[in-house]
Amino acid sequence: MSASTPTRGTAPVGLSKGEARTYASYARPAWQRWLLTRETAVILLLVVVFAWATSSVPNFDGPLTLYYLFLDLMPILLIALPMTLVIITGEIDLSVASTVVLTSAVTGLLTIDAGWGFGQAALVAIAVGALCGLFNGFLVGYVGLPSLAVTIGTLALYRGIAVGLLGTEAKTGFPDEWTDRVKERIGETSYPQVLVVFGVLAVVFVLLLHFSGFGRGVYEIGLNDEAARFSGVDVARTKLLLFVLAGAVSGLAGVYYTLRYDLARGDAANGLELQVIAAVLLGGVSIFGGRGALHGVVAGVLLIGVISSAMRLQGETENVTTIVIGLLLIASVVAPSFLSWVSGRLPAGVKGALTRRPRRS
Repeated sequence: MSASTPTRGTAPVGLSKGEARTYASYARPAWQRWLLTRETAVILLLVVVFAWATSSVPNFDGPLTLYYLFLDLMPILLIALPMTLVIITGEIDLSVASTVVLTSAVTGLLTIDAGWGFGQAALVAIAVGALCGLFNGFLVGYVGLPSLAVTIGTLALYRGIAVGLLGTEAKTGFPDEWTDRVKERIGETSYPQVLVVFGVLAVVFVLLLHFSGFGRGVYEIGLNDEAARFSGVDVARTKLLLFVLAGAVSGLAGVYYTLRYDLARGDAANGLELQVIAAVLLGGVSIFGGRGALHGVVAGVLLIGVISSAMRLQGETENVTTIVIGLLLIASVVAPSFLSWVSGRLPAGVKGALTRRPRRS
């Protein structure tokens, strides 16, 4: 511990105990720490865009819009959960879409060609996804290779295996009881039942990241992996587990993808990994690691979905939608640096008023 860092429960010279210096992240009042964040900004933007689309875009407020919106976003919502943790550690996984395709191919081969029950085939597919993540995690965590290079390679490898397994053939004709199940609604609402599965997984990942020692280790690795190692965090094992989680959830998304479209083929899900990463970064996760929250990521996924759906209903082309989302993503990445630059040029009195903690009575 450096000499300038106060020990817990003591106040530096010149400050009363009630005014003890705190860590930088706690220098502002609590309401600012909760409300003046990128995550809150994304949530507010989502509310504004949704309100605009509901009032101004023809048919957006129809009964089927939200239903198909969530069905289409479900693979992104699922994969964004583990991808958030991976990026917070300062790593990245570009192979998730290829894992989706590979596990979809395995599901199709076992169900259609081998005659397995779909439930059994789905479990094997998820296990295959976990093995794909295990391979990525071993190379990154224990061999020490950069995740960008590793997952670019496995992106091509896993998709190549899927194409090799299926060739140019597409597997269709999956059991109706399963394909209908992913499209069922929750009661009389406009929400599909698969949202329940996502909700359960979201709770698990929130507890894991924000309310556990494992999650604290994830943030520590993203801030400084060497310091995390010296503080007792098993960096290699943590990264391995995160890539395994990313692979397993991608396998689940591959099973869902197969049922949603009643189709398994080797050239599906193109660009899915970029949509996931864009949503995660838009949701406030730092590409450099060490920062991010899952509620912001979920809001980022929904924001991209609402914008895409609204522009599609307005007759805009896919290229225009991609440009708008790309500009929004760039703005979300540049905004913190811009605000920091502005803050650095504020007069000392103004800056102090914004960051001063209220005096305790």
